[in-house]
Amino acid sequence: MKQAIIVANGRMDASTDISSYLKGSALIIAADGGLHNCIILGIQPNVIIGDLDSTSQDELTTFREAGVDVIQYPTHKDETDLELALYYAKDHGVTEVIILGGLGARWDMTMANILMITHPMLTVMTMRLLDGPQELFLLRAGERSAVHGNPGDILSLIPLVGDVSGVITDGLEYPLNDETLLLGTSRGVSNVLVKDQAYVFIKQGFLLCILNRDRK
Repeated sequence: MKQAIIVANGRMDASTDISSYLKGSALIIAADGGLHNCIILGIQPNVIIGDLDSTSQDELTTFREAGVDVIQYPTHKDETDLELALYYAKDHGVTEVIILGGLGARWDMTMANILMITHPMLTVMTMRLLDGPQELFLLRAGERSAVHGNPGDILSLIPLVGDVSGVITDGLEYPLNDETLLLGTSRGVSNVLVKDQAYVFIKQGFLLCILNRDRK
């Protein structure tokens, strides 16, 4: 499995621990202004990609001289910088993506970034968005995922696009046994891990899983 970290230009929670992901990642991509979040995190990207309207020429020159590949697109484009970064990762054989800075700051970008993980052209990759103690990932029809945490951690299961059927869980306080979560309802919100590892399986639909390790 080839893993990449993509750093976007959204809010960066200082408590986000990426040390374990850095060890396993072969590629670090800054999506335009995500370069500033890379600087905050103290990491150097392999690639900077986007229309580069959020980075200065001095910054780009500094990183070019350090051996970073800079890929510039026209300002008038159909894709966001994060979407371009995801396509780049896919084209370079990445199968697992960790997205940092993909949430917060602007609601339109946040919603687009969450829904982007359902993109049919990106199904060859698993994608996780990290925001401090919270982790977001998607389950598609027929997929089963192990959720690693601690007893008391909160796991919310939220349908995307439409209803999600055949939901089966194990290791949660409120179990679901071949049930349906309806789009627009809150039934799957705020379930709780009772073990260090829980499991979620769905038969049909797109299910957004949000693990919150902050139990304050």
